[in-house]
Order: sequence, then structure tokens, then C-alpha cells
Amino acid sequence: MPAKKSKTTKLEFKNSVKEKLRRGESVIGATISVNNVEVAAQCAALGFDFIWLEMEHAPLSLEMVRHTVLATRGLPAVPFARPPTNELWTAKRVLDAGVLGVIFPFTRTPELARQAVAACRYPTRGLRGSGANLAQFRWPAPQGYYDFADENVLVVAIVEELQGLEQVETIAATPGIDVLFIGTSDLSFALGLRGNQNHPRLDAAIARIVAAGKKHGKFLGRPAITAEQIQRCQKQGFRFFQSASDIDLLTTGATQLLKPFGKARESTFVGGL
Repeated sequence: MPAKKSKTTKLEFKNSVKEKLRRGESVIGATISVNNVEVAAQCAALGFDFIWLEMEHAPLSLEMVRHTVLATRGLPAVPFARPPTNELWTAKRVLDAGVLGVIFPFTRTPELARQAVAACRYPTRGLRGSGANLAQFRWPAPQGYYDFADENVLVVAIVEELQGLEQVETIAATPGIDVLFIGTSDLSFALGLRGNQNHPRLDAAIARIVAAGKKHGKFLGRPAITAEQIQRCQKQGFRFFQSASDIDLLTTGATQLLKPFGKARESTFVGGL
């Protein structure tokens, strides 16, 4: 008898998050804050649309990003990273490691918004250097990595400061920005509310950013940990969600297991969303 042909998984060379957003779907990402590739890979396999590799508020190394990009090959969640600063070189390093989206903090001016876009595009469309290295191995697209990356890398600009709020119209108007993301916690601090996310002044600031994003055709993003939060924010037009962190998921799972036995304890850990 002839040998049966083994079924192989066909890798798709596209950014599924971008495609879902264009279809009007919501996308939810798990925040990776623990410097452990097995944790990141497990989160990527659970059904999240993307994983958010947190390099600003957590001690994730570039080596961790590289290992995660390889470990999640063939898994449904797309790897994105938030570098610690909005600079060309920090974006270049995570892109060359193979992430398919960059989440730029501190996008407070239209100049920084344009710089973020340029960091994610090759010349003559942008300023990204040509040493893609691991990224070419991770995404061996038929059209070649450079053309693939220019079309598929997601550019997320975070508005989280008063200067960004004041210039949100021109930031939102920047061509190439895919997602206008509101850093609600930092924005509350910038407004003098020190983390209070249930205040009319923060609501007004969020509404202003939402209006600018809608006017200029940007997808809207924000943190939202629970299903109830996500559903409420969807009604406002948000589609891109930074959801629970690996620590949050661990805490929730442990609490659900231990509560029936009277052993669950309230966690004192405060997440960084």
C-alpha cells in the first residue's frame, strides 16, 4: 500500500489582527509581563488574537522577544511588542526579532507619530534598516519579507499624556497609524487623577480621543481586563484590546480553584494596565 501523505500545517503569511480589524471584528491580546517563553507560548495558544510583549513596564529582554517569536510560530496569536520608548532603534530591534506589530508609548506629537510609522516601513516608504535577520525566518512570505512587512506590520500609537491629548487631532490624522490606543491609567495620572479611571474628566478626555480616531478612520484601542469591560468599550467603538496579563490569568485561575475550599486569598498585586 502506498504510504499516506502526512498532513502539514500550512503557515499563513499575513497579519490576522489587521484583517480582523478591517472586517470590523474586535481583537483581544494577552499581556506578557513574565520573562518566560513557555508562559508566552501558552498564552498564544489559548485563543487570544495577539500577545502584547510588555517591555516598558516589565523586565522582558530582547532575547525573550526573539525566543517567543520562534516559540509561537504556528500558533494563532500574533506577536506584538511595546518597547520602552518611542524611538527608531527600539522599534527596529523588536521588528528584526520578528514581531508583527509595534505599540509605541509616549506618542505625544504628530512628529513622533510620523516617526513611529517610518520606523515600521522600509525605504523609500520609511526609515527601517534592512537587517531583518530572524524576522525573515519567522515570516518567509512568498513576496519576500520586505514587501510583506510593509503591508502587515501593525502600528499602534499610544496617547497617554496631556501633550498628546492636546494634539490628538493631528496625531490621529497621521497616515500609516493603524490603531489609536488610549493609555487610560497614565492619562488619568496626567490629568491629576492618580489612577482614578471613573472620573468625568477622564471620560471627557477619552471621548475626545475617540472622536479624533473615528474622524480619521483609525481603529481604537484601550486596556480592558474583563469581558464586561470589553463589551462596554465595544459600544464606544473600541476594537483593539490589551487584556489580562499572564499574572492576572494566573491569579484568576488560582482564585477560581481555591475559592470553593475557602483557601482563596485576595491578591495584593497591582497590574500595570
